[in-house]
Amino acid sequence: MTTVTETNNSNRIQKQGEFHLSLARASIRQSLARYSNLRQFSPTRNPELISTLQTQLDILSSNLDKLDHNVIRIAVFGLVSRGKSAVLNALLGQKVLQTGPTHGVTQWPRSVRWTIPPTPGKEDKIGAQIELIDTPGLDEVGGEVRGEIAKEVTSQADLILFVVSGDITRTEYDALMELRKTQKPLILVFNKIDLYPDIDRREIYENLQTLAQRESTKDNWELEIPPPVKDMPLPSDEIVMVAAEPAPLQVRVELPNGKINYEWETPQPKIDELKQTILRILNREGRSLIALNSLLQARNAELILAQTMVKLCQKDAEQLIENFMKYKAIAIAVNPIAILDVLGGSLADLILIRSLAKLYGFPMTGKDAGELWKSILFSAGGLIVGEFTSNLMLGLGKMESVASSELNWGNYAGGAVTQAGVAAYGTYVVGKAAQTYLEKGCTWGELGQDRVIQNILNQVDKNTIIYRLKQEFINA
Repeated sequence: MTTVTETNNSNRIQKQGEFHLSLARASIRQSLARYSNLRQFSPTRNPELISTLQTQLDILSSNLDKLDHNVIRIAVFGLVSRGKSAVLNALLGQKVLQTGPTHGVTQWPRSVRWTIPPTPGKEDKIGAQIELIDTPGLDEVGGEVRGEIAKEVTSQADLILFVVSGDITRTEYDALMELRKTQKPLILVFNKIDLYPDIDRREIYENLQTLAQRESTKDNWELEIPPPVKDMPLPSDEIVMVAAEPAPLQVRVELPNGKINYEWETPQPKIDELKQTILRILNREGRSLIALNSLLQARNAELILAQTMVKLCQKDAEQLIENFMKYKAIAIAVNPIAILDVLGGSLADLILIRSLAKLYGFPMTGKDAGELWKSILFSAGGLIVGEFTSNLMLGLGKMESVASSELNWGNYAGGAVTQAGVAAYGTYVVGKAAQTYLEKGCTWGELGQDRVIQNILNQVDKNTIIYRLKQEFINA
């Protein structure tokens, strides 16, 4: 019964993943269409915009292509001589990547395709192309170069393997914490277990488990073992022991003539546990991982494009806000009907929001503008509510002055000037707040990356890696 239930849950998660892929494709296609049109709208005479636009459009196109072809990328990280390339060779089943005893054979990231032979009688549930990315040792190249390489590779990866070959050192611990910030599922691979006696091997494994479970402390580092941390990027069942390239063993051979020879034989790699862990994750969550990671990269591209547009149009935007402040102040000052002051002021703010969006080249419907206006109302509620109240009270004062048998021009003018000042400042607040929101591009709109990411995270199963990383995805 348990097996049937698990199978049904797995099938449900896979179907959910297909839906997540569809959402991600639609979101990125919308972004491409929007910013492709921006080429025609934008001040194309500006080289900065042209360059930024093309770079980010290429990123969007690349991620859409990845979604269309279901490409899953697995990157391997670790210090020099931990056996990263050997782990990948063992997964591939052949020596594709160079390994050796020298200090840091891999100098630059290299990507290879991993074709998994189908299991007889079983359907391939992954339905994706898998790329394995080998990287230089994190302590092999200079800090700045290392950081750029790690940043570039992790941005592309859907799953990370972090290879150690014993107790974790301070450098490895720091690198692991940096990788945790990438919001990517991570498997800790304990390699070279053939070099340790069973007792030592078990002790190291338990140390790694402890590292993943206990709360953070400020203990010292005499034994090169880092203090346990509260939120490691993986649970203990994703710490896998392997021997990717076992050391040769001396074997005693009895010949037919009675003589005894000693020969050296290299055992087969012990890699099945890691392979099964990867396949389990990809079978269940591969599609959703591709969708989320593509959306994260697309969101970053949108943000860069939007920030560039806001920067380039800064002077025009300031002039637009100033004009709305002026015209709204005049209109409210001369209008004698209080309710029209409130309604007209709100309408002017909505038009300002849509005008700013149009200036930046972002499509925005009246509904979108209304949603954004409500967000601004809640975030700057005191100021906006103060404007409404002032408009209403001062407007009523003007109406009373007009309705009296003898029009008191002094009272009317005083109320009108005060009301105009409050209205102008309210428009300034709305305009500046709208600019802040619009710097995020259209990630918050219909099919925007923020909204689609949130929808996916709201649907994921509690037993998945994605669910455990849910908060990190939200804060990414």
